[in-house]
Amino acid sequence: MTEKILAKHAGLASVSAGQLVTCRLDMVLANDITAPPAIKEFEKIGRPPFDNTKIALVPDHFTPNKDMKTADLTKTVRDFARQYNIVNYFEVGHDAGIEHVILPEKGLVGPGSLTIGADSHTCTYGAVNGFATGVGTTDLAVALATGEAWFKVPAAIQVVLTGKKPKNINGKDVILTLIGEIGVDGALYQSLEFAGPGVAELSMTDRFTIANMAIEAGGKNGIFPFDEKTKEYVEGRVKAPYEPVEPDADASYARVVEIDLSALKPVVAFPHLPGNTKRVADVGEIPIQQVVIGSCTNGRLEDLAIAAGILQGREVHPDVRCIIIPGSQQIYLEAMEKGYIRTFIEAGAAVSTPTCGPCMGGHMGILTAGERCVSTTNRNFRGRMGHVDSEVYLAGPHVAAASAVLGRIATPEEVK
Repeated sequence: MTEKILAKHAGLASVSAGQLVTCRLDMVLANDITAPPAIKEFEKIGRPPFDNTKIALVPDHFTPNKDMKTADLTKTVRDFARQYNIVNYFEVGHDAGIEHVILPEKGLVGPGSLTIGADSHTCTYGAVNGFATGVGTTDLAVALATGEAWFKVPAAIQVVLTGKKPKNINGKDVILTLIGEIGVDGALYQSLEFAGPGVAELSMTDRFTIANMAIEAGGKNGIFPFDEKTKEYVEGRVKAPYEPVEPDADASYARVVEIDLSALKPVVAFPHLPGNTKRVADVGEIPIQQVVIGSCTNGRLEDLAIAAGILQGREVHPDVRCIIIPGSQQIYLEAMEKGYIRTFIEAGAAVSTPTCGPCMGGHMGILTAGERCVSTTNRNFRGRMGHVDSEVYLAGPHVAAASAVLGRIATPEEVK
């Protein structure tokens, strides 16, 4: 699938792993951290942006701005967007949110599309059968000016999914299990291409979560096939013409990994790597001080529905701060209409406006020394959420919500 998308965008009949190609881009993305230095480099080129409709600028990491420095960063992005009439500029309020939530939500990425973003989790958009990957500042600056970027075609790992997904399993359990099996460098500069009958078991939310964390296995991208669920999601949402891709029957893969969904159990990734995965049932008594449910990985409506189902009629443990962050304004509104926000507040959780927040230690939920957090975010590197002597345990919304109630790492089945 990845080779077909790159070949089409390079104007070639076919490409192969290791080949260097220059491709035209369908979408170029940056945020309040990565856009300002790219804009500085872009200005040296001396030409206007290549297409004001194919650039998305989303201040989301430090917003609403937490201090003067971050306000300056956002102003740089805002001024650039206004100067060049960038159509897809999304800031606080209105219809904004976290970049990797709102771009698919608004139909700005679609099947067969090619997207780069100055954020490593740009690979999220592989969930809708597109090629998407993160780049650095200089590549972004050149892309803003030319609408092109160069790539080394990645080899592909086929991840074959089989079996039925249990009710207490979500996409986070799937990807953490995979990373635990192959390692954080197991797919280094390779494409994780998902296949098999188990794909149909996964919701679009599951797929966004899995594709988002392909980078945590070292992957260049993660990509799902186009099926009825993808079609239902993109129809009426993606306005630009799109062409889904599927792998040839004789496609060549560097490796094949199989995961039986029916055998999966709730898991948690211990500090300080996403690959340090353990079954929750095996971890023993680990008290926690904070739970974060949200982020570009697990801040969608389905994630909030799972958390609300567990928190309904219960209370957050008195020793725990539970912070819940909807991924977009649209999700926030839908969660309000369905009563999830009331459930969270009545349970004793704090509900935030859409923002990346504490995910990368920037805002609204920073840990101090010795504190432990169960988080639905995507990274748990040392110091990721604050103090270098704090600990982040990655999990899905089932485990996060149960842990918030019991004050320790727990499964939903333990919540009485």
